[in-house]
Amino acid sequence: MKKLITLLLLCVSSFAVHAQINDPVQWTSEIEKISDTEFNLIYKAEIQTKWRLYSQYLGEGSGYPTAFTYDSVQQANSFKLVGKSKESKGITKFDKVFQAELTYFIGTATFTQKVKITDPNLTSITSDVRYQSCDDEKCVLGDEIFTFKIPGRKATTETPGDKQEADATTTTGSAYQNEQPKVFDPVQWSSVIYKLPNDEYELVMKATVEDKWHLYSQKSYGDDGPFPTEFTFLEEGKKYSTVGKVEESETKEVFDKVFNKKISFYEGKATFTQKIKVTDTVLKNLKAEVLFMVCDDEKCLPPTVKEISFDLTKAKKDKLNRSLWSTFFIAFILGFGVLLTPCVFPMIPMTVSFFTKQSKNRAAGIKNALLYGLFIIVIYTGLGTAMSALFGSNFMYDLSTGVTFNLIMFFVLLIFAFSFMGAFEIMLPNSWMNKVDQQSNRGGIIGIFFMALALAVVSFSCTFPIAGTALLEAATIGGITPIISMLGFSTAIAIPFALFAVFPGWLNSLPKSGGWLNTVKVVLGFLELAFAFKFLSMVDIVLGTHFLDREVFLAIWIAIFGTLAMYLFGKIQLPHDSPLQKISVGRASLGMLVLAFTLYMLPGLWGAPLKIISGFPPPMIGYSESPYGVGYKKQVQASVNYSDAKHQEQPKIEHEVSHEGPHGIIAFLDYEKGLEYAKKVNKPVMIDFTGITCVNCRKMEEQVWTEGNILSMIKNDVVLISLYADDRTELPKEEQYESKATGNRIRTIGDKWKEFQQVRYNTNAQPLYIVQDVNGKDLTEPVAYTPDPVAYEKWLKDGIDKFDKNK
Repeated sequence: MKKLITLLLLCVSSFAVHAQINDPVQWTSEIEKISDTEFNLIYKAEIQTKWRLYSQYLGEGSGYPTAFTYDSVQQANSFKLVGKSKESKGITKFDKVFQAELTYFIGTATFTQKVKITDPNLTSITSDVRYQSCDDEKCVLGDEIFTFKIPGRKATTETPGDKQEADATTTTGSAYQNEQPKVFDPVQWSSVIYKLPNDEYELVMKATVEDKWHLYSQKSYGDDGPFPTEFTFLEEGKKYSTVGKVEESETKEVFDKVFNKKISFYEGKATFTQKIKVTDTVLKNLKAEVLFMVCDDEKCLPPTVKEISFDLTKAKKDKLNRSLWSTFFIAFILGFGVLLTPCVFPMIPMTVSFFTKQSKNRAAGIKNALLYGLFIIVIYTGLGTAMSALFGSNFMYDLSTGVTFNLIMFFVLLIFAFSFMGAFEIMLPNSWMNKVDQQSNRGGIIGIFFMALALAVVSFSCTFPIAGTALLEAATIGGITPIISMLGFSTAIAIPFALFAVFPGWLNSLPKSGGWLNTVKVVLGFLELAFAFKFLSMVDIVLGTHFLDREVFLAIWIAIFGTLAMYLFGKIQLPHDSPLQKISVGRASLGMLVLAFTLYMLPGLWGAPLKIISGFPPPMIGYSESPYGVGYKKQVQASVNYSDAKHQEQPKIEHEVSHEGPHGIIAFLDYEKGLEYAKKVNKPVMIDFTGITCVNCRKMEEQVWTEGNILSMIKNDVVLISLYADDRTELPKEEQYESKATGNRIRTIGDKWKEFQQVRYNTNAQPLYIVQDVNGKDLTEPVAYTPDPVAYEKWLKDGIDKFDKNK
C-alpha cells in the first residue's frame, strides 16, 4: 500500500507538465507584451523524430502549408494583425513526399504574429492552426486551437473557448504560457488468437507504446521500483487453463532516472504470449486483465488496468507454415528444372571433378564440394533476403498488378523466349564474369565462394526467368516468403554437387551433354513465350482494351503449343538443334502430351470452360466474345428477381454499385451498399476479396463455383460482394485519406478494399472469402484458395446455416 501511495503522489504531481497530444507535432503557446496595445502571439511546435512540419510559405501545389487563422468578427472589431506571421529558420531542400523544393522544420519550430489591440475591453484572442506533418512514408493533418489571455486584463464575462483564469499577471518582455492538461493514454492494447492442435490456443497481447514513454516488463523490482506488467486471465480454471507462464518479447535495459536503477522496459511495441488449453468446447470468448504502469523521463502514470478480449471463433489457424512449405517445395522443383538447362547441367561433372582431383584427399574434396553447395544456397537466399527487406508485400502487390510492370515482364519473357529458341544469346558482360572468375582462383574458402558466384553469373540466362518469376510470386505474399523461395530454389541446385562429390562414381550414370540439352532449352523458350502473353493479358484486362479477349488469347496459346508439338516430333528444327535422325521415346511422349493439351484447348474457342487452365486465359464473363458458348443467347437478364416464390419482390439493385460477375451472378462492388441490400432481403453476405488480375480468383470462379450446389447457393442464398484489391479507379478527393492503421495513402478503390482486408483479416492476398450476417459479423472463418469443391461447398453451407439459425 505504501508503494502505491508513493507512486500515485508522484503521478499526480506530474500533471503540471505541458500537454501532449496524439500527433507527431506538440504545440504550446505564449503571449509577449510589447506595449499596452501591442503583443506578440508566439506558437511553439515540438516535432517528433523523423517527422517534418512544413512552412507557412509553400508554392502552390507543393504541399499543405502551416496556416494560422483568427476569429473574423473578433479580428474586425477588437484587434488587427501587424504584418505577416514570422517563423524560425527552416530547412529548404528537395522533399521526397511532394517531389519538390520545400521549406520545413525538424525538432522545433517557432511562429510569431504581432497584433495591435483596438478594443480596450478585449481579454483574450482565439486562434486556430492547421498544418501537415510528414515522414518519409506518410503524412498526417493536424488542427489545434489556442486561447491567448491578454496580460493585465480581467474578463467580465467568460470568453468562448477560454479555459484559463480570468486574471493574468502583466508582464513586459516575458511570456504567458497556455497549458491545457490532458488525460494521458500512451499505451494501446490489441489481441490476436491462434488455434493450435489438441484444443490449445495461443493468446497474443500486443501493446503499442507512444514515443518517449516506457512500458515495464513483468520483472518485479520490489517496493522501490516500477509496477511490473501483470496479466490475470478471468474465470481461469472453469473452462480453460493456462499452459506455462506469459512469455514476453525482448526488452531494453537502461538506467531509469525516475527510479534511479536499471530497469527492463519496452519502447514502441511489446508482445506478450500465453498458451491455454480449453477444457469446455462450448467456450467462445474469454477475457484477460492487464495491470501496467508507464513512465517517461519526467513522470509516471498510475498503475492502470485494461481488459483484453479474445474471440475463439475467430482464432487464426497456423497457415503460415503450410504456405511456407508449399513455397519451398515449388521453388525446389523449379530449381531441379534449372539443373536440366545447358547453362547448369554441364557444370555438375566439371565442378565435382575439379574438387575431387584438385584436393589433397577425398575428404578434402567432399568438404570443398559441400562448401560450394552451401555458398550456392547463401548467394540465392541472400537475394531473397534483400527482396524481403527492401520491399514490403503491399509494394510488390501493387507492382505485380500494375500496367507498367506487367508490360515490362511481357517484353523480358519475350526476349528470353527468343534467346532460348536460338535467335541470339543473352549473357552478362564478360568483364563481370572475368572478375568473378579471377576471384575464384584465389583458393581456400573465398575462392570456393567466388566459384559459386561464378555459377550464378554464368547460368544467369537460364536461371533468371525461372528464379525471377518464383521470387516475384513469393514477394507479393510478403514476410519471409522470398527467403524461403530462394532457399528451396538454391537447395535443389546445390544438392547434386554435394551428392556427386560424396559418390563420384555416380557421375558415370549421368547422361552425356548433347542435343537433348538444347531441346530442354527450346521447350523452356516455348513455355516462356506462353507465359509472356499471360502478362500481356493482365495489362489488357487492367486497361480494358479487349485486344486480348479470351478467344484471341487461346488462339495464341494453341499456336504456341501446336508449334511446340511439331518441334518435339521433329517436324521443325531451330538454329542450334543437332541433326535429328530419330526421336527418343521420352521426346515422343512429351510431344504427344503437348499435342493432347493443344487439342484440349481447341473447344475453348467456342465457349468450353477449360478448367485445367482456368485463371490463365481472360475470364469468360466480361472478356469473351461468346461467354455462354457459340450460338447461345442468354434467355433472362441478370437479376435478383428469381423465379421461385422464395425470392419474389426483391428490392431493385442500383446499377452503379453492382455488376454482372462470373456466371451471371449479380455482385456488389461496395461493401456498405452490399450490406445495406443484405439487410433489406435478409440474406447473409459473402465477401469475395478478389483482383482483376488474380489467377487463383479466376480458377475458383471457373473450377469450384460451378461444382455441386455452390453456384446455386451463391446466386440465390447469399448477397455477393466482390471487392477488387487492384482496382486503380481513383476515389473522389473527399474520400481519399491517410490510413491510421497501415500508414498507407488511400487514393484508389483498390487501396480502400486492400486496407479493409489487411486491417480486418491481417492479409492482403487474394482470393479470400468470408460469410457475414447483415450486421457485418463473421459467421465463418475466412478461407483462401480452396480447389476442393466439396470442402468449399461445406464451408459455404455452414455459413448459410448459421445465418438461418440466428434469424
